[in-house]
Amino acid sequence: MEKRNKCSFGSGFIFATPIPSGPSISAKPAFSMAAGAKDAPSTLTDVSSTEIVENKPLFTFPGTLAKPAISTAAGAKYALSTVTDVSSTERPLFAFPAAQPKLESQWRDMDWTEEQKTSLMKTISSYRPICHEVTQARVLLLGPVGSGKSSFVSSVQSVFNGRVTNRAMVGSSLTSFTKKLQSFHIHCQKGEDPTGLVLCDIVGLGGGEMTGLTLYDILSVIKGHVPEGHKFSPDQPVRSETVGYVKKPSLKDKIHCVAFVVDASKILTYPKGLSTTFQQLREHISELGVHQVALLTHVDQICPETAKDVTKVYESRIIRDMMSKVGALLGMSTSYIVPVKNYSSELDLDASTDVLLLSAVDHILQYAELYFQDNTPQHTGPKID
Repeated sequence: MEKRNKCSFGSGFIFATPIPSGPSISAKPAFSMAAGAKDAPSTLTDVSSTEIVENKPLFTFPGTLAKPAISTAAGAKYALSTVTDVSSTERPLFAFPAAQPKLESQWRDMDWTEEQKTSLMKTISSYRPICHEVTQARVLLLGPVGSGKSSFVSSVQSVFNGRVTNRAMVGSSLTSFTKKLQSFHIHCQKGEDPTGLVLCDIVGLGGGEMTGLTLYDILSVIKGHVPEGHKFSPDQPVRSETVGYVKKPSLKDKIHCVAFVVDASKILTYPKGLSTTFQQLREHISELGVHQVALLTHVDQICPETAKDVTKVYESRIIRDMMSKVGALLGMSTSYIVPVKNYSSELDLDASTDVLLLSAVDHILQYAELYFQDNTPQHTGPKID
């Protein structure tokens, strides 16, 4: 009997997708089930960077928490997987910390002056990869629907434009406005050369029947196979037959760093299995030699003091504790995680918000540069022009 990869998105939408034939694959548990659940644990294939990954949507939320049920043995032509709803009464991942007084000193050193903003802008504007084959670092923003990926793109561009602009379209918190792979070249002021940074935005993880982003799709983007403007569809995962598919991507086509984007104000709404999925996703990305960092967005929404004054972000006990929780969620040291405040309702720039955003970009570029160091035969020339 033919087996199919079935996924439900809470609305009754179901699709079947064949899995490409390829090398044998081993399976390991992807999510732990709720206590007392009758379903068997799900599996997520464990692959190397050259192996085929099982095509199934990674997440299903908001509104309901999702858990996979059963997958067939590795090597089957089709893998069977179903998604069932979890009771809304189940325990969430984390509870927000109670209000606490701010710390006496910053837990990370940060200079909030206008001079620091100017210095960061100059550093980022003059950045060029150490690898002469590539002129720009491509950074993939990856996170749940509504985490602030598109807002981060617009906010960074706003800083360099000198005014608040919404270059990347932003949707509601319940749906992903971004439906396709979009690359945003961060430009300096008019008349100046573009920076060496490209922020790549794709459909958010989860968000119901209109997403359908699979692990295989994500890895295809990172490897450079997915063409610019490709629209992701649950019933049409990326294939070698996909229009515009890049069969032999060069270094400039690939992703050089992945930045996970997590909303600090929505930790309570994330399903419990999200942590395992994030960490397995990180393992697959690491196999490709791509370094990863994380952005913690909407920190002003969990800390009243930071909402009033962004310079208090590193004096906030609440945000410091939330950083640890996000580290546990991603399986990542907090040294890779940076808090940011995106521009949303503001009409004018704020120097302190700019410094926080630019510091995040500088943090990202440091890890992108590690990728180029790992993939450049001979290191010649400085990375800053």
